[in-house]
Amino acid sequence: MNEYEITDNYGYENYEYLNDVIDAALKHEKVDNAIFSIIFVSDEEIHRINKEYRNIDRITDVISFAFEDNNKMMYNSFRLLGDIYISIPQMKRQAIEYGHSEKRELAFLTVHGLLHLLGYDHMTEEDEKTMFALQELILNDQDIKR
Repeated sequence: MNEYEITDNYGYENYEYLNDVIDAALKHEKVDNAIFSIIFVSDEEIHRINKEYRNIDRITDVISFAFEDNNKMMYNSFRLLGDIYISIPQMKRQAIEYGHSEKRELAFLTVHGLLHLLGYDHMTEEDEKTMFALQELILNDQDIKR
């Protein structure tokens, strides 16, 4: 049983489909007994977080704080994965830029952030190919295509 909460601090409210996407990603990765949060924020908030925690002075689309980076954090037999912050305005801009729906972009950013919580990264070309192929597989399985 996985526990997660989506907190809509931005007021987007159009994300009911994410539950199926998240469940599919967790099932694909064989994750059980995990806790994490997804928080929708404004450009200003993600800019502040990016500057404060990553020393990058700009807006970004998604930031993940993986609590398991150092070791597996357990809380009452649950894995405590971390938090995912998604900028809704940046997501909307990227959907337009990439020529696909907001649904596709928000699902992509959610899966991307979740995979970071699970230890995936894209610092090398090989890791990027692995992570992005996995994202596409999960989204395509949910019939969320470009």
